[in-house]
Parts: sequence; structure tokens; C-alpha cells
Amino acid sequence: MRVSVGLPVEDWSACAAAARQAEEDGADCVTSNELRHEPFTPLAFAALATERVQLATSVAIAFPRSPMVVANHAWDLQRHSRGRFILGLGSQVKAHNERRFSTPWIAPAARLGEYVQALRAIFRCWENGEKLDFRGKFYNFTLMTPEFSPGPQNLSLPPIAMAAVGPLMLKTAARVADSVRLHSFATREYLENVVRPMLNEELNAAGKSWENFEVTGGGFVATGPDDASVRAAAEKVRYRVAFYGSTPAYRAVFDLHGLGALGAKLTEMSRRGAWSEMAMQIPDEVLDLFVARARYDGIAEAIARRFGGLVDTVSIDFAKGTDAATRRDVITAIHEVR
Repeated sequence: MRVSVGLPVEDWSACAAAARQAEEDGADCVTSNELRHEPFTPLAFAALATERVQLATSVAIAFPRSPMVVANHAWDLQRHSRGRFILGLGSQVKAHNERRFSTPWIAPAARLGEYVQALRAIFRCWENGEKLDFRGKFYNFTLMTPEFSPGPQNLSLPPIAMAAVGPLMLKTAARVADSVRLHSFATREYLENVVRPMLNEELNAAGKSWENFEVTGGGFVATGPDDASVRAAAEKVRYRVAFYGSTPAYRAVFDLHGLGALGAKLTEMSRRGAWSEMAMQIPDEVLDLFVARARYDGIAEAIARRFGGLVDTVSIDFAKGTDAATRRDVITAIHEVR
């Protein structure tokens, strides 16, 4: 199993050292998220500080940005990393698009699928000199002059990953993307009974194989050097489960476990702003559906139980001050998980 490590996106001055450390520890990928900060710039610092590790947005929010703008970001990061960049894209949910980004919410799965296809048309134009003539339902790109083309790089085109939770987005990712980045709000049962069968059917229909399609995420990891640190990490996950569980678009995961009433309660609490009280609604038996938790010396086994045989890559964060030997031992052990 591959291992990704998150970058400190809130501190650009720390990103180069963090990426270099992850590479030296044996990590396969470093990632940047888009929560409070934009996700592309931290990877630029990481690209210049490393030689082997891949670099991925996990994920950039697509619809507030034109595919042409995102294509430029991806092209530059692919060039300066010498082919190690992965463009991870996500749709976010309706409320955030409309009320936080002031962006229309229109057929998100179909639109994001077309977004990926538009990006590939732009990439082929720049790399191969192919005429830019993309005409879709949501996006049209028909103008590219030498003045504005960055030109070929003699590298592979940047692979594209799609974030997905529900059936339509999962199916679209299997058809058009190179990998799927599963939301952390997922359980092993959801991966086994919903995600894998759906992806398998769509990959087969598209003539694609698992060997060339990566599955990342699909749950949380809570670890640390001792029991106290594991408990602290698990409490952060408890809040995330409550936060994500309050989103109606993610309700299918709770429904699979007969927890629809809990999801409805969390939604009601979020609407009246009771954010600080929501985590208390998540008992340990629900928390453990979503997380692999153990000390460093047992986290690989916990990951195997929670994710083994279902995903290709998991993300792990190490506590500040964890020594290099321990980090390397943990990553090596996770690499042995099927």
C-alpha cells in the first residue's frame, strides 16, 4: 500500500522541508488540501525540494476555477516537478459552491466529468500541438494562440484524480479519471458494498483496469507514539465524522449502517450552529467504523483491517517530534499491506 503525507499548507516556509522529510522517510506522495488555504502554491515549494515523491492536490475545488486556469497550474507543477504532479479535483457541495464561492451548482457529476475532459483537451493542445476545439455542454475551449500556450514539456500529461462520495461521482471518476480520491467519510462496509462494485462495473464498461486506476483514502487514520496521543488524534476524527455526517449529500454512508437518524440530527445541529456539540453525538462504535486507530507499533495492522484489499493509498500524519527511524518503520510496514 502506498503512503501519502500532508504538507503544512498554512506555512509556505515549512513546505520544502516537510516534503523533503517525507521523501527521505519513504513516503510515496505529499499532498496539499484546500480548506483554509489554496492548494497549488505549497506543492511548488515541495516540487523544487524533492526528486522522487509525487505531489498531489487533495483536492482543489474545481467549479470556482476555469479549467484553463487549473490547466496552467497543473502544467507548471508538472514541469517543475519533472512529471511528478497529480491533479486532484473535487466538486465540493451545493451550499459551498453557491454561498461560499458564488458559483452555480449545475449537474455536478456530469460537469466535473466534462471538466476533466476539457483539461485533457487543453493538455493535448499544449503538448502535441493538437487544435484546441473542445465543445461541451458546460465548457467550450476553442482559442489557443502561440502567445498563450506554454508549449510541450516532453513529459506525460498530468494524471487527474477525482474526489467522489456518491454513486454518480464514483461512476464518473471510473470512466474519465486516472484515480479516485475517496472521501474520508467512508466505512469499510461502504467501500466493500458500494464503492468497489460500482467502480469495477464502470471500469469494465470503459475498458479500463484496476492496474491503471488508483483508489486513495476512504477513511481516517489516527495514530501516535502512545495511547494518549492516539486518543487525542481519534478525538479530532470524531469531530470530522460529526462534521461530515451533518452533510445531507454524504448521508448514504450513515444509511448503510442504519444511522440515518444520527445524520438527520447532525444536520439539524449544524443548521443552528451547534458545531462544538456535534462530536459528542458520535459514540466509539460509530467512530471505529470510520477510523484505523493504533499506536505507531500497531497502525499498519489497523490499516490492514480497515483498508486492506480495498484501497491503494492511505494518508498518515506523524506527531511533531516523531523520530526519523520511527517514521520510516511505520511507512515501511504500511507498504507491506495488501
